[in-house]
Amino acid sequence: MPFSNKEFKSAIIKCNNSSTPRPDYISWKHLKAVIKDERCLVNIVNIANACINISHWLSHFKKSSFIIISKPNKTSYDSPKIFCPIILLNTLERLIKKVIGERLQFHLISNNFIHPNQLGGLKQQSTTNVGIFFTYLIYLEWVKNL
Repeated sequence: MPFSNKEFKSAIIKCNNSSTPRPDYISWKHLKAVIKDERCLVNIVNIANACINISHWLSHFKKSSFIIISKPNKTSYDSPKIFCPIILLNTLERLIKKVIGERLQFHLISNNFIHPNQLGGLKQQSTTNVGIFFTYLIYLEWVKNL
């Protein structure tokens, strides 16, 4: 099933405009401005659909930058544990991967491939949901005078 414009618009809305610049020098702010033009959005969706249909990931999407950030408030920087490595992927690649990930998660959950107790990293499965679930369990025990 091909990707839709709506899926891409939904995925990009959540992206932070002030994130670190990527290897392709396109920020989320710029990409959001680009996809406001319906023709540009259609072209991006067509690229994503073509990549899936022909099972080929463009070489442009395979390029990344690797940066190392030192952790603050450390007395000595002579150990590798003091540093945090980060890999920056191209912005358009990240957008396509977000759309793929959201669709995959929807299908996994709707077809019961995810255990009901799996809470981390899933939509509608945040720590708030866990807190509400535990509160509900406690309430049930209170009703039973336990």
